[in-house]
Amino acid sequence: MAADTRDRIVFSAMTLFATKGFASTSIADILAAANVNSGSLYHFFPGKQDVLVAVLEAYRDGIHPQLLDPAWKGVRDPIERVFALLRHYRRHLRTTECTYGCPIGSIALELHEPDPAVRQLLSANFKGWIDAIEQCLLDAGDRLPADLDRRALATLALSTMEGGVMLSRTDRTLTGFDDAVRMFRDYVSRLEESVTPPRRARRARVARA
Repeated sequence: MAADTRDRIVFSAMTLFATKGFASTSIADILAAANVNSGSLYHFFPGKQDVLVAVLEAYRDGIHPQLLDPAWKGVRDPIERVFALLRHYRRHLRTTECTYGCPIGSIALELHEPDPAVRQLLSANFKGWIDAIEQCLLDAGDRLPADLDRRALATLALSTMEGGVMLSRTDRTLTGFDDAVRMFRDYVSRLEESVTPPRRARRARVARA
């Protein structure tokens, strides 16, 4: 029961922070959404900042079951997984009429001077996202240039998503997001095309074997 109460508080706060923002969400909002009294909340969390830490831990620990696994269901090609994840964010934008914001990006922008624990968890969440994309690019093997900095390209993918979401939220249109992703796709395609023909042919022979 205690764990269930804590989980309700965390996931209610998660929804509120994503929709209203951290600063605009009050303890009373969290209590109402979680249907708990103040004693229950303060039993687990000394204050709202501690709830935020728990929310960020939940995002960090849930990156695969809550984000990557649904986005990648049925997608085996490693490069297409990168774009499947970006399409996942686009769906959220479309279904919310471009009011959706990446929760980690939104919190990072909202909190100008986060305390060390919050900053470390924000960084851990971004790192988990980049790690997953970097692994996709590593799994692509010689489809991409051997000297490519795949970590930096994964970081560019994150920047493309966050920037596209921000533009689409501001303009209430998918144009900014679509333009950003289209240019990122073009860049990745050019990287693939830059691989020498013999290597592409060898890859094709292996794929047919």
